[in-house]
Amino acid sequence: MRYPEHADPVITLTAGPVNAYAEVLRGLGRTVLYDYDPAFQLFYEKVVDKAQKAMRLSNKPVILHGEPVLGLEAAAASLITSDDVVLNLASGVYGKGFGYWAKRYSPHLLEIEVPYNDAIDPQAVADMLRAHPEITIVSVCHHDTPSGTINPIDAIGTLVSAHGGYLIVDAVSSFGGMKTYPEDCKADIYVTGPNKCLGAPPGLTMMGVSERAWVKMKANPLAPRASMLSIVDWENAWSRDKPFPFTPSVSEINGLDAALDIYLNEGPEAVWARHALTAKAMRAGVTAMGLSVWAASDRIASPTTTAVRTPEGVDEKALRQAARARYGVVFSSGRGETLGKLTRIGHMGPTAQPIYAIAALTALGGAMNAAGQKLAIGKGIEAALAVIDTDA
Repeated sequence: MRYPEHADPVITLTAGPVNAYAEVLRGLGRTVLYDYDPAFQLFYEKVVDKAQKAMRLSNKPVILHGEPVLGLEAAAASLITSDDVVLNLASGVYGKGFGYWAKRYSPHLLEIEVPYNDAIDPQAVADMLRAHPEITIVSVCHHDTPSGTINPIDAIGTLVSAHGGYLIVDAVSSFGGMKTYPEDCKADIYVTGPNKCLGAPPGLTMMGVSERAWVKMKANPLAPRASMLSIVDWENAWSRDKPFPFTPSVSEINGLDAALDIYLNEGPEAVWARHALTAKAMRAGVTAMGLSVWAASDRIASPTTTAVRTPEGVDEKALRQAARARYGVVFSSGRGETLGKLTRIGHMGPTAQPIYAIAALTALGGAMNAAGQKLAIGKGIEAALAVIDTDA
Protein backbone atom coordinates (compact mmCIF):
# COMPACT_ATOMS: atom_id res chain seq x y z
CA MET A 1 0.00 0.00 0.00
CA ARG A 2 1.27 3.49 -0.83
CA TYR A 3 0.65 6.24 1.69
CA PRO A 4 -0.12 9.83 0.63
CA GLU A 5 2.92 11.56 2.09
CA HIS A 6 1.76 15.03 1.11
CA ALA A 7 -1.92 14.71 1.98
CA ASP A 8 -3.32 16.90 4.72
CA PRO A 9 -2.82 15.30 8.15
CA VAL A 10 -5.83 14.05 10.04
CA ILE A 11 -4.50 15.03 13.47
CA THR A 12 -1.83 17.61 14.32
CA LEU A 13 -0.21 16.75 17.66
CA THR A 14 2.77 19.06 17.50
CA ALA A 15 4.38 21.35 20.04
CA GLY A 16 3.18 24.31 17.97
CA PRO A 17 1.60 25.66 15.94
CA VAL A 18 -1.27 23.63 17.30
CA ASN A 19 -4.82 23.03 16.14
CA ALA A 20 -7.07 26.02 16.69
CA TYR A 21 -10.48 25.70 18.30
CA ALA A 22 -13.39 25.89 15.88
CA GLU A 23 -14.68 28.97 17.69
CA VAL A 24 -11.31 30.66 17.15
CA LEU A 25 -11.38 29.86 13.45
CA ARG A 26 -14.85 31.37 13.25
CA GLY A 27 -13.54 34.40 15.13
CA LEU A 28 -10.80 34.87 12.56
CA GLY A 29 -13.52 35.09 9.93
CA ARG A 30 -15.24 38.07 11.54
CA THR A 31 -15.35 41.42 9.78
CA VAL A 32 -11.97 43.17 9.66
CA LEU A 33 -12.75 46.56 11.16
CA TYR A 34 -10.77 49.74 10.61
CA ASP A 35 -8.46 50.07 13.60
CA TYR A 36 -9.65 53.62 14.39
CA ASP A 37 -13.30 52.68 14.15
CA PRO A 38 -14.68 53.38 17.66
CA ALA A 39 -16.26 49.93 17.60
CA PHE A 40 -12.85 48.28 17.16
CA GLN A 41 -11.15 50.52 19.73
CA LEU A 42 -13.76 49.53 22.29
CA PHE A 43 -13.51 45.88 21.26
CA TYR A 44 -9.70 45.95 21.59
CA GLU A 45 -9.99 47.38 25.10
CA LYS A 46 -12.41 44.61 26.06
CA VAL A 47 -10.07 41.92 24.69
CA VAL A 48 -7.21 43.36 26.75
CA ASP A 49 -9.52 43.27 29.79
CA LYS A 50 -10.19 39.57 29.14
CA ALA A 51 -6.46 38.92 28.82
CA GLN A 52 -5.90 40.74 32.12
CA LYS A 53 -8.49 38.53 33.77
CA ALA A 54 -7.05 35.35 32.26
CA MET A 55 -3.51 36.27 33.31
CA ARG A 56 -4.69 37.48 36.74
CA LEU A 57 -2.76 40.73 36.42
CA SER A 58 -3.27 43.79 38.58
CA ASN A 59 -2.36 46.04 35.64
CA LYS A 60 -3.07 45.92 31.91
CA PRO A 61 -1.19 43.38 29.79
CA VAL A 62 0.48 44.35 26.54
CA ILE A 63 -0.40 42.74 23.24
CA LEU A 64 2.37 42.82 20.64
CA HIS A 65 1.42 42.05 17.08
CA GLY A 66 3.70 39.18 16.21
CA GLU A 67 4.18 35.65 17.52
CA PRO A 68 5.84 35.39 20.95
CA VAL A 69 9.44 35.30 19.71
CA LEU A 70 8.82 39.00 19.05
CA GLY A 71 7.91 39.46 22.71
CA LEU A 72 10.97 37.60 23.97
CA GLU A 73 13.39 39.57 21.84
CA ALA A 74 11.57 42.79 22.73
CA ALA A 75 11.93 41.97 26.44
CA ALA A 76 15.69 41.59 26.06
CA ALA A 77 15.99 44.77 23.99
CA SER A 78 13.83 46.86 26.31
CA LEU A 79 14.76 45.76 29.82
CA ILE A 80 18.46 44.89 29.53
CA THR A 81 21.01 47.70 29.45
CA SER A 82 24.77 47.55 29.04
CA ASP A 83 25.17 48.04 32.81
CA ASP A 84 23.01 45.04 33.74
CA VAL A 85 24.44 41.73 34.84
CA VAL A 86 22.18 39.00 33.48
CA LEU A 87 21.84 35.49 34.87
CA ASN A 88 20.37 33.23 32.20
CA LEU A 89 18.96 29.86 33.27
CA ALA A 90 19.40 27.26 30.53
CA SER A 91 17.73 23.88 30.82
CA GLY A 92 17.02 23.53 27.12
CA VAL A 93 17.36 25.00 23.67
CA TYR A 94 14.99 27.92 24.20
CA GLY A 95 16.38 28.86 27.60
CA LYS A 96 19.90 28.79 26.15
CA GLY A 97 18.72 30.86 23.19
CA PHE A 98 17.56 33.76 25.35
CA GLY A 99 21.15 34.16 26.51
CA TYR A 100 22.18 35.10 22.97
CA TRP A 101 19.69 37.97 22.98
CA ALA A 102 20.80 39.04 26.46
CA LYS A 103 24.43 39.10 25.32
CA ARG A 104 23.48 41.45 22.48
CA TYR A 105 22.40 44.12 24.99
CA SER A 106 24.82 43.52 27.86
CA PRO A 107 28.34 42.07 27.89
CA HIS A 108 27.79 40.85 31.44
CA LEU A 109 26.20 37.42 31.10
CA LEU A 110 26.31 34.60 33.63
CA GLU A 111 24.60 31.28 33.13
CA ILE A 112 23.44 28.20 34.95
CA GLU A 113 23.13 25.36 32.48
CA VAL A 114 21.91 21.84 33.23
CA PRO A 115 21.44 18.77 31.00
CA TYR A 116 18.55 19.29 28.62
CA ASN A 117 16.43 16.57 30.21
CA ASP A 118 16.71 18.22 33.64
CA ALA A 119 15.39 21.36 35.36
CA ILE A 120 16.97 24.30 37.14
CA ASP A 121 17.49 23.76 40.87
CA PRO A 122 16.39 26.85 42.86
CA GLN A 123 19.25 26.21 45.27
CA ALA A 124 21.72 26.70 42.41
CA VAL A 125 20.03 30.03 41.66
CA ALA A 126 20.24 31.05 45.32
CA ASP A 127 23.94 30.15 45.40
CA MET A 128 24.64 32.13 42.23
CA LEU A 129 22.78 35.20 43.49
CA ARG A 130 24.71 35.00 46.75
CA ALA A 131 28.04 34.66 44.93
CA HIS A 132 27.21 37.46 42.47
CA PRO A 133 25.28 40.24 44.21
CA GLU A 134 25.81 42.36 41.08
CA ILE A 135 23.21 40.32 39.16
CA THR A 136 20.30 42.58 38.21
CA ILE A 137 18.27 40.47 35.74
CA VAL A 138 17.41 36.77 35.66
CA SER A 139 15.86 35.06 32.64
CA VAL A 140 14.21 31.64 32.57
CA CYS A 141 12.13 29.52 30.22
CA HIS A 142 9.26 27.91 32.12
CA HIS A 143 8.51 25.11 29.68
CA ASP A 144 11.47 24.37 27.44
CA THR A 145 9.43 22.82 24.67
CA PRO A 146 12.28 21.06 22.78
CA SER A 147 12.81 18.99 25.95
CA GLY A 148 9.29 18.78 27.36
CA THR A 149 10.53 19.88 30.79
CA ILE A 150 9.28 22.42 33.35
CA ASN A 151 11.32 24.79 35.52
CA PRO A 152 10.13 25.84 39.04
CA ILE A 153 9.58 29.49 38.22
CA ASP A 154 7.59 30.37 41.33
CA ALA A 155 10.48 29.31 43.58
CA ILE A 156 13.00 31.01 41.29
CA GLY A 157 10.91 34.17 41.22
CA THR A 158 10.81 34.36 45.00
CA LEU A 159 14.62 34.23 45.11
CA VAL A 160 15.03 36.87 42.40
CA SER A 161 12.52 39.18 44.07
CA ALA A 162 14.29 38.90 47.43
CA HIS A 163 17.56 39.70 45.66
CA GLY A 164 16.00 42.83 44.15
CA GLY A 165 16.46 41.63 40.58
CA TYR A 166 14.17 41.69 37.57
CA LEU A 167 12.77 38.41 36.26
CA ILE A 168 12.02 37.68 32.60
CA VAL A 169 9.89 34.55 32.04
CA ASP A 170 9.24 32.70 28.81
CA ALA A 171 5.83 31.12 29.42
CA VAL A 172 4.94 30.75 25.75
CA SER A 173 4.01 27.07 25.87
CA SER A 174 2.95 26.80 29.51
CA PHE A 175 0.42 29.58 30.18
CA GLY A 176 -3.12 28.28 29.79
CA GLY A 177 -2.06 24.65 30.05
CA MET A 178 -0.97 24.58 33.68
CA LYS A 179 -1.13 26.80 36.75
CA THR A 180 1.18 29.70 36.07
CA TYR A 181 0.62 33.42 36.42
CA PRO A 182 2.96 36.42 36.10
CA GLU A 183 2.40 37.71 39.60
CA ASP A 184 2.65 34.26 41.21
CA CYS A 185 6.24 33.95 39.96
CA LYS A 186 6.93 37.66 40.55
CA ALA A 187 7.85 38.12 36.90
CA ASP A 188 8.71 41.61 35.70
CA ILE A 189 8.20 40.62 32.08
CA TYR A 190 6.16 37.49 31.41
CA VAL A 191 5.86 36.48 27.78
CA THR A 192 3.21 34.16 26.41
CA GLY A 193 0.82 33.95 23.49
CA PRO A 194 -2.45 32.46 22.29
CA ASN A 195 -0.81 30.08 19.81
CA LYS A 196 -0.12 27.22 22.19
CA CYS A 197 -2.39 26.21 25.08
CA LEU A 198 -5.10 28.74 24.22
CA GLY A 199 -5.63 27.03 20.87
CA ALA A 200 -5.23 29.95 18.47
CA PRO A 201 -2.92 30.50 15.49
CA PRO A 202 0.50 32.15 15.83
CA GLY A 203 0.41 35.89 15.39
CA LEU A 204 0.28 37.66 18.78
CA THR A 205 2.27 38.07 21.98
CA MET A 206 0.60 38.53 25.37
CA MET A 207 2.85 40.13 27.93
CA GLY A 208 2.59 40.88 31.63
CA VAL A 209 4.78 43.84 32.66
CA SER A 210 5.36 44.91 36.26
CA GLU A 211 5.23 48.56 37.24
CA ARG A 212 8.94 48.55 38.08
CA ALA A 213 9.72 47.06 34.66
CA TRP A 214 7.79 49.90 33.01
CA VAL A 215 9.91 52.40 34.93
CA LYS A 216 13.16 50.68 33.96
CA MET A 217 12.25 50.33 30.28
CA LYS A 218 11.11 53.93 29.94
CA ALA A 219 14.36 55.10 31.59
CA ASN A 220 16.40 53.05 29.11
CA PRO A 221 17.24 55.39 26.20
CA LEU A 222 18.12 52.38 24.02
CA ALA A 223 14.83 50.56 24.59
CA PRO A 224 13.22 50.28 21.13
CA ARG A 225 10.81 53.01 20.17
CA ALA A 226 9.02 53.45 16.85
CA SER A 227 9.98 49.83 16.20
CA MET A 228 8.34 46.43 15.93
CA LEU A 229 10.41 45.53 19.01
CA SER A 230 8.97 48.37 21.08
CA ILE A 231 7.10 47.51 24.26
CA VAL A 232 6.95 51.04 25.66
CA ASP A 233 5.04 52.30 22.60
CA TRP A 234 2.18 49.93 23.46
CA GLU A 235 1.87 50.78 27.16
CA ASN A 236 -1.43 52.62 26.79
CA ALA A 237 -2.64 51.20 23.48
CA TRP A 238 -5.21 49.13 25.38
CA SER A 239 -7.29 52.27 25.94
CA ARG A 240 -10.01 53.18 23.45
CA ASP A 241 -8.85 56.80 23.85
CA LYS A 242 -5.22 56.17 22.84
CA PRO A 243 -3.79 55.63 19.34
CA PHE A 244 -2.17 52.41 18.21
CA PRO A 245 1.55 52.76 17.43
CA PHE A 246 0.82 50.98 14.15
CA THR A 247 -1.98 48.92 12.67
CA PRO A 248 -2.85 46.02 14.99
CA SER A 249 -3.57 42.54 13.66
CA VAL A 250 -7.34 42.88 13.61
CA SER A 251 -8.15 39.30 12.63
CA GLU A 252 -5.77 37.91 15.25
CA ILE A 253 -7.48 40.03 17.91
CA ASN A 254 -10.81 38.55 16.78
CA GLY A 255 -9.34 35.06 17.24
CA LEU A 256 -7.80 35.92 20.60
CA ASP A 257 -11.16 37.15 21.83
CA ALA A 258 -12.69 33.76 21.06
CA ALA A 259 -9.74 31.87 22.60
CA LEU A 260 -9.99 33.83 25.84
CA ASP A 261 -13.73 33.20 26.01
CA ILE A 262 -13.13 29.45 25.73
CA TYR A 263 -10.48 29.51 28.46
CA LEU A 264 -12.44 31.67 30.88
CA ASN A 265 -15.78 29.96 30.28
CA GLU A 266 -14.39 26.44 30.73
CA GLY A 267 -12.46 27.60 33.77
CA PRO A 268 -8.66 27.57 34.12
CA GLU A 269 -8.60 24.65 36.57
CA ALA A 270 -10.65 22.48 34.21
CA VAL A 271 -8.39 23.39 31.29
CA TRP A 272 -5.26 22.55 33.28
CA ALA A 273 -6.78 19.25 34.40
CA ARG A 274 -7.41 17.98 30.88
CA HIS A 275 -3.91 19.01 29.77
CA ALA A 276 -2.42 17.15 32.75
CA LEU A 277 -4.57 14.05 32.25
CA THR A 278 -3.72 13.80 28.56
CA ALA A 279 0.02 14.08 29.25
CA LYS A 280 -0.13 11.63 32.15
CA ALA A 281 -1.92 9.05 30.01
CA MET A 282 0.62 9.60 27.24
CA ARG A 283 3.60 9.08 29.56
CA ALA A 284 2.06 5.93 31.03
CA GLY A 285 1.46 4.53 27.55
CA VAL A 286 4.95 5.40 26.31
CA THR A 287 6.55 3.60 29.25
CA ALA A 288 4.29 0.53 29.03
CA MET A 289 4.97 0.28 25.32
CA GLY A 290 8.70 -0.06 25.96
CA LEU A 291 9.85 3.48 25.22
CA SER A 292 11.15 6.17 27.58
CA VAL A 293 10.20 9.78 28.25
CA TRP A 294 13.00 12.29 27.70
CA ALA A 295 12.43 14.20 30.97
CA ALA A 296 14.62 12.90 33.78
CA SER A 297 11.61 12.50 36.07
CA ASP A 298 7.82 12.72 36.03
CA ARG A 299 8.12 15.65 38.41
CA ILE A 300 9.52 17.92 35.70
CA ALA A 301 7.67 16.42 32.71
CA SER A 302 5.43 18.98 31.03
CA PRO A 303 1.65 18.58 30.93
CA THR A 304 1.63 20.32 27.55
CA THR A 305 4.29 18.37 25.61
CA THR A 306 5.58 14.83 25.97
CA ALA A 307 9.08 14.29 24.59
CA VAL A 308 9.80 10.63 23.77
CA ARG A 309 13.40 9.47 23.56
CA THR A 310 14.36 8.03 20.17
CA PRO A 311 15.64 4.42 20.48
CA GLU A 312 19.12 3.61 19.25
CA GLY A 313 19.16 2.90 15.53
CA VAL A 314 15.88 4.68 14.73
CA ASP A 315 15.89 7.58 12.27
CA GLU A 316 13.71 10.13 14.08
CA LYS A 317 12.84 12.10 10.96
CA ALA A 318 11.79 8.93 9.14
CA LEU A 319 9.75 7.97 12.20
CA ARG A 320 7.72 11.18 12.05
CA GLN A 321 7.30 10.83 8.32
CA ALA A 322 5.92 7.32 8.79
CA ALA A 323 3.48 8.48 11.49
CA ARG A 324 2.19 11.15 9.13
CA ALA A 325 2.03 8.98 6.02
CA ARG A 326 0.57 5.86 7.64
CA TYR A 327 -1.72 7.37 10.27
CA GLY A 328 -2.23 11.01 9.32
CA VAL A 329 -0.73 12.13 12.64
CA VAL A 330 1.90 14.88 12.81
CA PHE A 331 4.45 15.12 15.63
CA SER A 332 7.29 17.60 16.23
CA SER A 333 11.00 17.00 16.06
CA GLY A 334 13.48 18.15 18.66
CA ARG A 335 15.35 21.42 18.20
CA GLY A 336 19.05 22.16 18.29
CA GLU A 337 20.68 19.87 20.84
CA THR A 338 17.62 17.60 20.99
CA LEU A 339 17.12 17.27 17.21
CA GLY A 340 17.11 13.62 16.21
CA LYS A 341 17.14 12.49 19.84
CA LEU A 342 13.44 12.74 20.64
CA THR A 343 9.96 13.12 19.23
CA ARG A 344 7.59 15.68 20.74
CA ILE A 345 3.87 15.10 21.11
CA GLY A 346 1.89 18.23 21.94
CA HIS A 347 -1.10 18.30 24.31
CA MET A 348 -2.29 21.87 23.85
CA GLY A 349 -5.63 23.57 23.40
CA PRO A 350 -8.20 21.41 21.58
CA THR A 351 -5.89 18.36 21.46
CA ALA A 352 -5.45 18.39 25.25
CA GLN A 353 -8.04 15.63 25.46
CA PRO A 354 -7.28 12.04 26.56
CA ILE A 355 -8.48 10.54 23.27
CA TYR A 356 -5.55 12.22 21.54
CA ALA A 357 -3.11 10.37 23.78
CA ILE A 358 -4.56 7.13 22.42
CA ALA A 359 -4.23 8.40 18.85
CA ALA A 360 -0.64 9.49 19.50
CA LEU A 361 0.34 6.15 21.04
CA THR A 362 -1.18 4.27 18.11
CA ALA A 363 0.64 6.36 15.50
CA LEU A 364 3.93 6.47 17.40
CA GLY A 365 3.87 2.75 18.17
CA GLY A 366 2.90 1.83 14.63
CA ALA A 367 5.67 3.98 13.17
CA MET A 368 8.17 2.51 15.62
CA ASN A 369 7.12 -1.01 14.65
CA ALA A 370 7.57 -0.11 10.98
CA ALA A 371 11.11 0.94 11.93
CA GLY A 372 11.73 -2.52 13.39
CA GLN A 373 11.18 -1.82 17.09
CA LYS A 374 8.30 -4.30 17.65
CA LEU A 375 6.72 -2.50 20.56
CA ALA A 376 3.80 -3.65 22.70
CA ILE A 377 1.33 -1.08 21.43
CA GLY A 378 -1.63 -2.79 23.08
CA LYS A 379 0.03 -2.60 26.50
CA GLY A 380 0.71 1.07 25.96
CA ILE A 381 -2.90 1.80 25.11
CA GLU A 382 -4.12 -0.27 28.07
CA ALA A 383 -1.85 1.67 30.42
CA ALA A 384 -3.09 4.98 29.04
CA LEU A 385 -6.72 3.93 29.35
CA ALA A 386 -6.12 2.83 32.94
CA VAL A 387 -4.87 6.33 33.77
CA ILE A 388 -7.81 7.95 32.02
CA ASP A 389 -10.36 5.68 33.73
CA THR A 390 -8.80 6.30 37.13
CA ASP A 391 -8.26 10.05 36.88
CA ALA A 392 -11.02 11.28 34.58
